[in-house]
Amino acid sequence: MAVGYNPQQIEGKWQRRWAEDKLYQVTEDDTRRKWYALTMFPYTSGDLHIGHWYAMVPADVHARFKRMQGCNVLHPMGFDAFGLPAENAAIKRGIHPFTWTMQNIANMRRQLKSIGAIYDWSREVITCLPEYYKWTQWFFLKLYEAGLAYRDKAPVNWCANCQTVLANEQVVNGFCERCGTVVTRRDLAQWFFRITRYADELRQHDGLDWPERIKIMQRNWVGKSLGAEIAFSLDHPGVSEKEIRVFTTRPDTVFGVTFMVLAPEHPLLAKLVAPERRAEVEAYIERSRRRTDIERLATEREKEGMFVGAYVVNPLNGEKVPIWTADYVLMSYGTGAVMGVPAHDERDFAFAKKYSLPIPVVIAPPGWQGEELKEAYTEPGVMVNSGRFNGLSSESGIAAVCDYLEEKGWGKRAVSYRLRDWLISRQRYWGAPIPIVYCERCGIVPVPESSLPVLLPENAEFKPTGESPLKYCPEFVNTTCPRCSAPARRETDTMDTFMCSSWYFLRYASPDYEAAPFEADKLDYWLPVDLYTGGAEHAVMHLFYARFFVKALRDMGLVSFGEPFQRLFNQGVIIVERQKMSKSRGNVINPDEYVAELGADAVRAYLMFVAPWEQGGEWDDSGLSGISRWLNRLWHLVLEGYDPGEAVGAEARAEAERALARITHQTTRKVTGDLERIRFNVMISALMEFTNYLAKVKEAGSVGKDAWAGSIRTLLLLLAPTAPHLAEELWQRLGYDYSIHNQRWPEWDEALAKDEEVTLVLQVNGKLRDRITVPVSIIEEEAKELARGSKKVQLYLEDKRIIREIYVPGKLLNIVVK
Repeated sequence: MAVGYNPQQIEGKWQRRWAEDKLYQVTEDDTRRKWYALTMFPYTSGDLHIGHWYAMVPADVHARFKRMQGCNVLHPMGFDAFGLPAENAAIKRGIHPFTWTMQNIANMRRQLKSIGAIYDWSREVITCLPEYYKWTQWFFLKLYEAGLAYRDKAPVNWCANCQTVLANEQVVNGFCERCGTVVTRRDLAQWFFRITRYADELRQHDGLDWPERIKIMQRNWVGKSLGAEIAFSLDHPGVSEKEIRVFTTRPDTVFGVTFMVLAPEHPLLAKLVAPERRAEVEAYIERSRRRTDIERLATEREKEGMFVGAYVVNPLNGEKVPIWTADYVLMSYGTGAVMGVPAHDERDFAFAKKYSLPIPVVIAPPGWQGEELKEAYTEPGVMVNSGRFNGLSSESGIAAVCDYLEEKGWGKRAVSYRLRDWLISRQRYWGAPIPIVYCERCGIVPVPESSLPVLLPENAEFKPTGESPLKYCPEFVNTTCPRCSAPARRETDTMDTFMCSSWYFLRYASPDYEAAPFEADKLDYWLPVDLYTGGAEHAVMHLFYARFFVKALRDMGLVSFGEPFQRLFNQGVIIVERQKMSKSRGNVINPDEYVAELGADAVRAYLMFVAPWEQGGEWDDSGLSGISRWLNRLWHLVLEGYDPGEAVGAEARAEAERALARITHQTTRKVTGDLERIRFNVMISALMEFTNYLAKVKEAGSVGKDAWAGSIRTLLLLLAPTAPHLAEELWQRLGYDYSIHNQRWPEWDEALAKDEEVTLVLQVNGKLRDRITVPVSIIEEEAKELARGSKKVQLYLEDKRIIREIYVPGKLLNIVVK
């Protein structure tokens, strides 16, 4: 009788052995195919819950599988360690962000090691350490040198609770994604990256194996629109500008313009407001700035605006057009000015109705006889009331109007994007300082590379003032100009933490290299990442920024590739009681207690079995217990010995061994295919079925010892990626060479995996109608389905009702009809 399965003892033993032997440390090896498998590194929140395990364990299983297939696998781990929670903890608990973060990392590293993953811990990166953020600052300087980093005063999203600026992507339905506070707008001098320069390239995903929904989300985020830019002439006292330009995707409707709307943030607005209207317009602007972009664009919200008391002239018909301001127009899209065509835009129609503005029809709907429209007609049609363009279709009219605008110098064909430049400034302490100095003589001066890193001071005061705590740290702020040595002041904003995660995957190639962010030859060996796994929620943040970052580095000649991640896979979410895990709900599942009770291998196997990885599923303790029982059965199956039955005849034994070989090779084929296709739940099912089959063979003693040993060996190899500790222990106890994880993945013989076949007779009312060849293992339902699919049988089933079906396994199926 084998000693009972004790996962706690086994797992600790093998984790220590693997670490001592440096089993998973990896170097560049040109003799093997490289495989860079990366899971999005975790934020240092303090504890890993089961949702983190769900992201990491299946990724580790796949990486182990590729390693056993002979690949040189890099599967590193690190920590995304800058960010607001650490600073908020400093304010709330009186603990320095560095101390809080490093304590969390120590705990999370312990938890991660308990997974039993093949992480190469010698390559660990921690983004808040100076040896890492030195290079984050270096990249900023490179982007600045390339004209991709600039400073500008602009309206920004402001979270009053977090006391910081938020990127557009961090505002969810008008609220701060982190704390849920309503987001408002402020004007601040900010640092931006010119991500818009790469708008067209970021819309393309050629050659990338990514989920289609992520590609669509990124294309929609760029939001490319084709149209025309039209200059409406302006002649206003005291205003030097002579035109206001608008972008429109429907230049065929330009003859229907009856008003123009400027965004409340438009720089010309203050100059155009008539004196008698200034007070109410300024009050309206102030109200608008308290609303979020989401609120301003909400389709269900009634549109409101103010006439400013000024006019422009439509160049195509010479008509005066009143200028309004309304908060449904955003400065961040197009030119911040919109031409109002109420007959052919639903929003403009509602606005015109509210303020009694004219609604002339210039695109005729089918059958239109000149009557007033009851609602906006937004579909294509025929141009009317449009001068020389009357009678043209919308499609032809767009081209003709654009040609005319360009001929007259009144406009041009143009492209507009929804995408805005990446705002990276944060008015916080716990981030990488922006390496810029301000000098009264020299202006904006980049910190020399030799002076990096610009270190965070340890004595900053953590109070939410609305400005960076670094501003109130004189020893940080006060410096000398790198150019003229005059007194100067440092930039006190820090960088968006997405800057740190936009290049961390490059650092893993050579994490200890001190002369540069990476060694070029090692980077060329490992990158791009072969398989990147993580949540779909990062589609228009981290994934988007990382792609921009790599493309910019490529154009600077720093990397030789243009895409960071060749294949992307998004896992689903583990829920508890039909809800996402949340500390506020009190439903967070801590994996530590389950590992302590049932072992990491049981938790690993359950997470892959619970649901398809891309879908996620409900956490269920009973399901985990079932997996634990399976592993216990497997333990005893392997270790309790095998005795061939003496009463089994030679012919019967040969038949049983052929059947066992067939099942073994079929299971190998199926498990391999499921792992390749990332179908972990059905892979676990196949291993369970194989275990059950072996248990029946053992009970019957129907095969010889060699056949039994060969199938058990295959079982352990197939099990190794999923339950690495258990597989290693059983492998060692059977006397095989250490380590199972250095063994090659088993292969299958297609001929041996092929089912034996028989001829199945198909009858209708007892008369022969067809014969088909089927696997000997076919079950009744499969036989019935094949019979109904036979064209010869179908001839005798037409207009008949099936009374019953008689199945003789492996011989015949008789369908009785009436």
